[in-house]
Amino acid sequence: MIKYIEETTEFLQEKGIKNPEIGIILGTGLGQLIDEIEIIKEVSYNHIPNFPTATVEFHKGKLIYGKLEGKTVIVMQGRFHLYEGYTLQDVTYPVRIMRQLGIKTLLVSNASGAVNLDFKKGELMLIDDHINLQGGSPLAFKGVEALGSRFTDMSAPYDKDINAKLEAIAKDNGINLHKGVYASVVGPQLETRAEYRYLRTIGADAVGMSTVPEIIVANHLDLRVAAVSVLTDECDPDNLAPVDISEIIAMAEKAEPEMITLFKELIKIL
Repeated sequence: MIKYIEETTEFLQEKGIKNPEIGIILGTGLGQLIDEIEIIKEVSYNHIPNFPTATVEFHKGKLIYGKLEGKTVIVMQGRFHLYEGYTLQDVTYPVRIMRQLGIKTLLVSNASGAVNLDFKKGELMLIDDHINLQGGSPLAFKGVEALGSRFTDMSAPYDKDINAKLEAIAKDNGINLHKGVYASVVGPQLETRAEYRYLRTIGADAVGMSTVPEIIVANHLDLRVAAVSVLTDECDPDNLAPVDISEIIAMAEKAEPEMITLFKELIKIL
């Protein structure tokens, strides 16, 4: 993997992508942040050596490099998922590349379902902790110790200082920002009523199909990390109605401006 990382990094550096300070991963239906960036360079995933290619129609599949609130950022417009047939190493490969290019902080967003019935669709949740239900680890491969500690500590995977800053920004801007536990499942099917009850029982406040592998690798690489979920549906097992993916995307787009405010105001002060 080290050889692949070096090859990919060299390619991007030759394209002029050098020394980004902050990495950002945009989730399902969350692409409006790009409009706020002074774009210096963008590269399609399918042009980047050793990079996976986004196969989901609503994931754009571009790496974007530019300026946001005076900081140099590198943004994944579209991410990779286990449900596309990728491995956990594939899914997290871009995090390793962003770290190799120079980022010190990673901000992650996702669209997720509200398991905590006190949370409503259209609201945001700051991830304080997570539960990995994806059946594996992105660190479980031969030679991982060459890239960082095999036994990565996960006692506080989300940076407490950054989370405190995000909570203060939310308060100052009148944004209802919940804080809770995110459970990551494989998907792509949505959950059954019994599965939602199980998730609630084990302490999950929201559920989605991404983020946790990226957070694990970010911790493996000693990055400061924070993540925000845009809650796109309410997962009440006693009143469960069929969910259309187009409705989820529409709700993510509707709620995204508040997430953009959080990220922009945070980047100003990082």
